[in-house]
Amino acid sequence: MIEDRYDVVIIGSGPGGGTMAWKLAETGKRILLVERGDYLKRERANWDTNEVFAKGRYQVDETWASSDGATFKPGLHYFVGGNSKVYGAVLLRLRVEDFDAVRHSGGVAPEWPVKYDEFEPYYQAAEELFEVRGARGEDPTEPPAPKPYKHASIRHEPRIQKLSDDWAREGLHPFHLPMGALLDQDETGAATPHSPLLRCDPFDGYPSLTNGKSDAQIICVDPALAAHPNLTLLKNAYVERLTTDASGGSVTGVETIVEGRRHTIRGDIVVVACGALSSALLLLRSPSDRHPDGLANRSGLVGRNYMRHNNATVLAISRDPNPTEFQKTLGLNDFYHAHAKSPLNPFEFPLGHIQMVGKSDGTQVEVEGLPPFLHWLPEKPFDWIARHSIDFWLTSEDLPLPENRVHYRNGQVHLDLTESNMDGHRQLREMLRRICDKADIHPHLMDRTLYLGKDTPIGGTAHQAGTLRFGEDPATAVLDRDCRAHGIDNLYVTDASFFPSIGAVNPTLTIIANALRVADTVAARLGARAPAVSSPEVSS
Repeated sequence: MIEDRYDVVIIGSGPGGGTMAWKLAETGKRILLVERGDYLKRERANWDTNEVFAKGRYQVDETWASSDGATFKPGLHYFVGGNSKVYGAVLLRLRVEDFDAVRHSGGVAPEWPVKYDEFEPYYQAAEELFEVRGARGEDPTEPPAPKPYKHASIRHEPRIQKLSDDWAREGLHPFHLPMGALLDQDETGAATPHSPLLRCDPFDGYPSLTNGKSDAQIICVDPALAAHPNLTLLKNAYVERLTTDASGGSVTGVETIVEGRRHTIRGDIVVVACGALSSALLLLRSPSDRHPDGLANRSGLVGRNYMRHNNATVLAISRDPNPTEFQKTLGLNDFYHAHAKSPLNPFEFPLGHIQMVGKSDGTQVEVEGLPPFLHWLPEKPFDWIARHSIDFWLTSEDLPLPENRVHYRNGQVHLDLTESNMDGHRQLREMLRRICDKADIHPHLMDRTLYLGKDTPIGGTAHQAGTLRFGEDPATAVLDRDCRAHGIDNLYVTDASFFPSIGAVNPTLTIIANALRVADTVAARLGARAPAVSSPEVSS
């Protein structure tokens, strides 16, 4: 039964919304969590490469348009847990420097109004909440943290350990990736008999058939529902628009469609956490006399400054077979900063982050096709290539351009995207090519274009951010430093749309940490007291 009034209505159950629901449920207040989709079905297809990647079984069935008029299907997932149901679960903190203005070859990434020292205790809490496996001290770019990880890092398998050793001999600093992967290991690194996660290929980009991934459903939504009867989950519910009072200064209604019927739900506080693209679209669907261009859009910035990282997934061929089952354990940040702070980077601008990605199989290789340099191999050598593949994810920072935006035109969603700051991305790829050549890996890199359903560059929305940036000045930001909409007393946003810049690491841990930060503010407003996040002194 849908009731008409709650203390807090949260729209979206991904890392931003699910974390808010988990935290605020502890206050005892009446919380409604609204999700556009349902639970993702646990089925054999969860681990079927053809279904997940080639057919896009779990992607939304929507058609958007780009600025040149081409149409595409966005890489979005409407499920309890949001996009985290298929994310790669690498949970890295932004570097300290990412909170300051950073000069790139293509321009300057803007400064954040809230700095790392304020985020640090929430990062620690986020890592503990999402059961992150990691090791402090291996990555020279990692920010200061006064506490260790709650769990030891996931061990490398032999071929990845050899790669780590080879790179270390070259003066590089490979490190164990901090993973939201619920792998309980024995003394050999193998999964224990009751480990939620197995060492298996279908992880990165796949739903977890065994519930072994630290996604928002498994970590936040389901435990909070079980523990707190004051939290309600409303599934298969599309929030069409938000309405305000006559002054436009307070949200008064959440107009929601469930099973074809429209319901107006009211909340003393409304939290939007649909994902950077969908949250901006919701505000654009909510104009009024006081907000003629969309809710909270007096700055004209709603939907603008969209970022999604300059990402690439590449396959390299090892001279020796690579029988690794769980490959996503190694990262490299030696080229993250400009030369002064990253001595092995020969350039005076940052390049970005390198990590392992889920292991290729023959089906993926066949669907993506062979690049010209492999045409000398026997006919259809897809399984051979997969057995010898070592797979990497490259992330470089893109810059927030006002013309990069999501918006409606004639009732259709348009996503305008102009690539920015590609010099650093191209040089990062070249650095990877060079260091592969020093580690018994063929230096040619093959693009994996279908990874995460990324069949076109614009459709790859895995790291969506921006669109509702936060800042002190309402003329240049949509949200204030507490992620409350400027000029709207009871509207908060807790997905990655608040990012003014994106750094070069997965944004998920920062989303979770920020949701915990904003939850403290909202709980105080409600006159409730959620268990506080401690603020230990950060050592430098």
